[in-house]
Amino acid sequence: MIILGIDPGLQITGFGILKKEGNKTFLLDYGFLKMSPTKSLPERIGIFHAFIQEKIITYKITDLALETPFLGKNSQNFLKLGYLRGILYLLANTHTLLLHEFSPREIKASLTGFGGADKAQVARVVLQLFPTLTMPNKLDVTDALAITLCGLWKTKNPYLLQIH
Repeated sequence: MIILGIDPGLQITGFGILKKEGNKTFLLDYGFLKMSPTKSLPERIGIFHAFIQEKIITYKITDLALETPFLGKNSQNFLKLGYLRGILYLLANTHTLLLHEFSPREIKASLTGFGGADKAQVARVVLQLFPTLTMPNKLDVTDALAITLCGLWKTKNPYLLQIH
C-alpha cells in the first residue's frame, strides 16, 4: 500500500506519502504546494491537478486519504475547496485508487486519542512518530501526514472508484 494524504487548500495544500510493507511504514515524501492568490481560480485548480497527478504517478499511489469537509465560517471557501475535492475524486477514479475519508475528529482521535485536539497537538504527535522531521513552517504538512496515517491505520471501508 502506498497512500497519499492530502490537506487541500487554495493557497496551501499539505501532502504526505507513506508506504506500508508488512509491519513497516516508510515516509516517502511530504511537503506542501503553495499557490499564489493572485492566480485565477481555474489556474490554481490546474496547478493543483498537475501537482497531485505527478505525485500519484511518481510514487505509484494505491490509496488516497482525505478529511471530510466541514462548513467553517466562510461558505465561499467551503465551496471552493469542493472544487479541489472534485479534482481528487476524479484523480482517484482515473488512477483506480482506493479513496478513504475521515472526519476531522476521527483523524485527531486516531493520532492523539482526543477528537478535539488542536493543530499543535496533532503536529507534536506526528513529529514524535517521525523523529527525523523538523517542525514544518506550515501545519498543513503535519495535518496531511495525520490524514495519511489515519488512512494507513483505518482502511476498513474504502471507496473503490473506477469506471465501469
